[in-house]
Amino acid sequence: MAEEEIFRTAFFALFGGLLVMRSYFSLRVRQAGERLMPDRKAIEREGRWMFAARIIAFLILIALLALYAINSPLIEALSIQLPGVLRWAGLILGLASLMLWTWAQAALGKQWSTNLQLRKEHLLVATGPYALIRHPIYTAMFGWGIGVALLTANILFALLALAMAIGILIRVPKEEQMMSGEFGQEYKKYMKKTGRFFPKLR
Repeated sequence: MAEEEIFRTAFFALFGGLLVMRSYFSLRVRQAGERLMPDRKAIEREGRWMFAARIIAFLILIALLALYAINSPLIEALSIQLPGVLRWAGLILGLASLMLWTWAQAALGKQWSTNLQLRKEHLLVATGPYALIRHPIYTAMFGWGIGVALLTANILFALLALAMAIGILIRVPKEEQMMSGEFGQEYKKYMKKTGRFFPKLR
């Protein structure tokens, strides 16, 4: 098997792993009696334009997957010549990020939501990766996006990773404001002990 085919296979394995993981935890949330779709307050909290942008980004991702699967000339035209070692590094980063993502989802349990909304009797989770980082899922998303961009060696996936990073940076202050409003001083103390995306240097 040519090296390019190995990278293509690795990409779909990485994406498939993410899909299976998210589907599993979504099912767990549904079984706990919680909703997956946002309520009106969650959309208003995030902002209608940002919510629409998330939907558009998801549709673009689906289109990119289709183009990459059929090896479209557009994908070929926007490919970047990267050393093999960087592409292997992208795979390792993607796998490490997926492991962190899974760990963080498991720690959150039914508290997890893709939307800016709180669960019934919401608990402040400060175990697992949340003992060190306030937003380990977003950290994992950064790493996964960069890993995929390196692995595919394609401008389109790099731009998608950049757009995802910008969206996260816009979203995080709103999420922290929501958590501060719910948990007050408890969350402010938690913020002092933890880093936003990476552990604090003591």
